[in-house]
Amino acid sequence: MDQLYLIAGLGNPGRDYERTRHNAGFLVVEKLCEQLRGSWVAEKRFTARLARVNLGVSQVLLCEPLTFMNVSGEAVGKLISYFRIPLERFITVVDDADLPLGQIRLRPGGSSGGHHGLDSIESHLGSRDYARLRVGIGRTADGRRDIANHVLGKFGADEESVLGKVQDRCCRQLECWVTEGIGKAMSQFNGTVGPT
Repeated sequence: MDQLYLIAGLGNPGRDYERTRHNAGFLVVEKLCEQLRGSWVAEKRFTARLARVNLGVSQVLLCEPLTFMNVSGEAVGKLISYFRIPLERFITVVDDADLPLGQIRLRPGGSSGGHHGLDSIESHLGSRDYARLRVGIGRTADGRRDIANHVLGKFGADEESVLGKVQDRCCRQLECWVTEGIGKAMSQFNGTVGPT
């Protein structure tokens, strides 16, 4: 059987959270699924929406945990265990308020940086050694520490054009990660997408 990869976009389920900044991970994997002509299926046993797509000779399982952000590791842990996916073939896509909107950063591992979704995955996997693609959502202009309203707020009309370019670039980066490896994916795509 061809190698199976898992790409998990993190976010919160439900209409109230659609197109919010905290759901940047969902938005990226939804765009990738659309581009690769996949179709989503809700899988109760994994508490997730899943889509199977092909990239080159590899099969890719796209995942949106339906457990809410702070317990994303429950769904991810079940999938990795059930399908016996090694951590080098797993990546998660998350929002990052410490990166400005338009910036993306892929890394092979590291700390959660206080992101509760990553904390949950680390707890369930017992490891930080998995790739994560951080999608910048920026912070409020006044620089407040409590940014819950900003993170859970919807992207503004002025942000949508940048967001579309970010989604496209993230999709190309994820495809490169699967087909050519993390080194090339980082060197070729990490950086800032301008508004043009």
